[in-house]
Amino acid sequence: MTVTRIAPSPTGDPHVGTAYMSLFDYVFAKQQGGTFILRIEDTDQKRYRPEAEARLYEALRWLGLEPDESPEKGGPNAPYRQSERRALYARYAEQLLAEGKAYRAFETPEELEAIRLELQAKGLGHGYDGRARALSKEESDRRAAAGEPFAVRLVTPDEGETVVRDLLRGEVRIPNREVPDAVLLKSDGLPTYHLAVVVDDHLMGVTHAVRGEEWLPTAPIHVLLYRAFGWPEPVWVHMPVLKNAAGKKLSKRKDDTNLESYRRQGILPEAFLNYLATMGWSMPDGREFFTLEEMIAHFSFERVSLGGSIFDPKRLRFYNARYLRELPLEELARRVKPFLQEAGLSWNDEDYLLDVLEVLRPRAETLRDFAEHPYFFTEDFAYTDEAKKKLKSGQAYLEDLERAFARLDSFDEDSVDDLLHDYVQSQSVGMGKVLQPLRAALTGTTHSPGMTEVVSLLGRERVLGRLGRALTALTQGLPDDRPVKPPKDAHSADESREGAPL
Repeated sequence: MTVTRIAPSPTGDPHVGTAYMSLFDYVFAKQQGGTFILRIEDTDQKRYRPEAEARLYEALRWLGLEPDESPEKGGPNAPYRQSERRALYARYAEQLLAEGKAYRAFETPEELEAIRLELQAKGLGHGYDGRARALSKEESDRRAAAGEPFAVRLVTPDEGETVVRDLLRGEVRIPNREVPDAVLLKSDGLPTYHLAVVVDDHLMGVTHAVRGEEWLPTAPIHVLLYRAFGWPEPVWVHMPVLKNAAGKKLSKRKDDTNLESYRRQGILPEAFLNYLATMGWSMPDGREFFTLEEMIAHFSFERVSLGGSIFDPKRLRFYNARYLRELPLEELARRVKPFLQEAGLSWNDEDYLLDVLEVLRPRAETLRDFAEHPYFFTEDFAYTDEAKKKLKSGQAYLEDLERAFARLDSFDEDSVDDLLHDYVQSQSVGMGKVLQPLRAALTGTTHSPGMTEVVSLLGRERVLGRLGRALTALTQGLPDDRPVKPPKDAHSADESREGAPL
């Protein structure tokens, strides 16, 4: 049976790269009818954060990439946190020591730094020269028995090369002089990633090690460890890394890599997965938009491109906008409501909410965008500086429209549209000359959906109330942008203009 896994280290917010690798591990396992495992690499206890682990579970649930086995769900290979498996790693390290395939190294941190600097000055090596190999077994045992701290290092070949057979890249050959005697067990008794990942992958039956290409330089260590234990290697699959606009690997410090950030922005999980799927992989028919289920049905590692893909948040928003337009309206409302509520907006009529969302979604790129039009839900909005300018330039038009709207027999969309077109023609001016001041009065901004839609959705009472507020502000000439609620009797436009500041 096919088994894949991810083994993130929860030291901070869940990363876009973790979602990327999880997607491909998940898709391949599901296509093969196999198992997808989440294992937590928490051996660096100084950096480990339990809250980061909790956010990781939540992020995978949001994306719909829930593992079959994990610390949270359990499973036949428990425990799934490496810190809870340390006795296993110690046992396997002891096995390698007993077989002469590893050795104890007693250097202090200061000594290790001196060795590193010495090798660096000579232009040699990778930080350690293997000098502890020369210790006799008797001396090593004596120093360990005396309680002297030590690390356990792997014996690696000095000559020849190690071959990593990668599914995407073929045979990758690394000269053994470039492969260090890697630390397997640290002096605190905890394993390094190298020992833990090999032991865990073997014991958990991982058949395909699908991971980022940044692990390729250390893959020879893992290959040598498998050989030292006499275990069969998994199929190695080193995926291309995600890059930023500068062509560099995505960085937590320079790029928005936080999965929770995209969730808070109102990115849909299905849009996020679809976009991630196009990062280095393509559907056989070339289409850009597809579901997770469609990806599973058509997935093949043969269609993975090694060039590396640019993760572009703007492109992601383009994908998201497409998904927003295609969601059933009721489902869109369900997802938008938390964002509206977070913004302090409310509504009494569900049909009205659906109408508003239908009008807004051609312009929306994220769920949060819907909450940036408060004028549909409240009278408590301010005028932008640009809106104030439009109000002043269009005062005469607003006065005419106030009277026209008050007399309009029917306030449906067709009647409003006819009124606006007829009025603009009667003034012999461009549409913007009339509609921008009207937009400013009704929304407080100069950017909104079409005025016909806005006017008909707001209804006569609110439209007249807002026109009255704007005209009163113009009459008063006050530059204050404090919002004022409409008068109780919105039809008495003249009476409603007292004391309404701009």
